[in-house]
Amino acid sequence: MALGDVLVEVQGLAKHFGDGETRVDALRSVDLLVRAGEVIALLGPSGSGKTTLLNMIGCILDPSAGRVALDGDPVFDGKWLRNDLRRLRLDKIGFIFQAHNLLPFLTAEENVAVVLDLAGWPAEKGRARARELLDYLEVGHRAKVKPALLSGGEAQRVAIARALANRPRIILADEPTAALDSSRAQLVMDLLRKLAAEQEACIITVTHDEKIFDRFDRLIHLRDGHLVDA
Repeated sequence: MALGDVLVEVQGLAKHFGDGETRVDALRSVDLLVRAGEVIALLGPSGSGKTTLLNMIGCILDPSAGRVALDGDPVFDGKWLRNDLRRLRLDKIGFIFQAHNLLPFLTAEENVAVVLDLAGWPAEKGRARARELLDYLEVGHRAKVKPALLSGGEAQRVAIARALANRPRIILADEPTAALDSSRAQLVMDLLRKLAAEQEACIITVTHDEKIFDRFDRLIHLRDGHLVDA
């Protein structure tokens, strides 16, 4: 597979909690490059640093040291280089979680469009983009349905549509298939692979789900805060 631009570049990234005798090193000097079109998995036991790494790439958690560049733009180098991290996340990153986290009082279409409303899109343009994505993900016929009436697979597709709404090139997924059966999990991963290729995006996934390991380009193992291989 031909890979594109470097979308995620992490150098010497570290995170510790506490100081002195109570200090815990959650992540220790991690280096990582991820390119457009690439779908990778972060693997390791609980406490190995997977979600910590994902959250620092996602500009949710402050690193203790190191450097992060997203889509060619340095965003952290010993300190945050951007003042508005919320805007940075809206512009560059899409998030997918184990629980779909859809707003129960909104329809599928409205759940996708609300992200674009936050990003400043005109309402009609946002609704059109939401419908386009739901059609692309083959849940357009459920656009006017609220989450309680969606199946698990449908809800996860709506959540993926929401993550893609603002056309981010970096998709971060935390256990996106844990709540799905084997066939639906594989369908979701096939869909994410398709999206990475067609939209020149990269997808970084934290997972324990062995049934989808064959859907990744690379399996990256962490242990005790260290990258074991990449």
